[in-house]
Amino acid sequence: MASKPPVVLTIAGFDPSSGAGVTADIKTIAAHGCYGVACVSALTVQSTSGVRRVEPIAVDLLNETLEELACDLEISAVRIGMLGSAKAVWAVAEFLSKHGPPNVVLDPILRSSSGAALLEPAGASLLVEKLIPLATVVTPNVDEASALTGLAVTNVEQMRTAAHRLHELGAAAVVITGGHLDKAIDLLSFTGRAGIEQETFKSARLRSNSTHGTGCAFATSVACHLALGRGLPEAVLLTKAYVAAAIVNAHPLGRGIGPVHHLYRMHQQRRSGASGDPDPVN
Repeated sequence: MASKPPVVLTIAGFDPSSGAGVTADIKTIAAHGCYGVACVSALTVQSTSGVRRVEPIAVDLLNETLEELACDLEISAVRIGMLGSAKAVWAVAEFLSKHGPPNVVLDPILRSSSGAALLEPAGASLLVEKLIPLATVVTPNVDEASALTGLAVTNVEQMRTAAHRLHELGAAAVVITGGHLDKAIDLLSFTGRAGIEQETFKSARLRSNSTHGTGCAFATSVACHLALGRGLPEAVLLTKAYVAAAIVNAHPLGRGIGPVHHLYRMHQQRRSGASGDPDPVN
């Protein structure tokens, strides 16, 4: 009998183009050999060309969905993405406090890559106050790290300073992703035996028009690796490799910024004529 896969819950918005949000997260979770379940926080009208409209889900529906899933399943990790409203932030914070899932990855999505606001200012303040202290790891990009801390974040040293500030705000661990910088550098910062420890992960910057959803894929991949029992440094290293491969193997879809290829390994195995289920990303 096959072993039971860990369950990973994604709490995020719905992107009709499936480049980001819950449908993209489910693909990422499947690619890692985990079982994905989802709670939709908001509906959006968007495509590869950008976000046109955001409509938060009623908070009672959000609450009921989370409770139903928690009562039915053993959740090994939670990935929190776009929440859309202050009410949703509050509801998710109460859910985490009540159920205490073992691994919580907070992807603090404030704006879309096209510039649309995805969380109201009151929600952003509440996210800092309530969700950051409940997260196992927070995964902002450089722009989000700047917005959360009020600091400029344009190079590695500023990333280090912003990470320290996020620790002061209650973050147990932080990964600031620098894919938007000239050199793709991610910074992991966490509390070790000797205090705050920081590690950088460097890679060549990929020139691609298929980068929609990279932040979602990154945070969800980290959640999967934690659910599978891996330590945070290993999870970040493997996640960085996964996202890079998903970009390299992406198809040119849509008229705007296309999505990454979350299930690239399945496609590769089909081309090679391999039989059976695809191996999870490790």
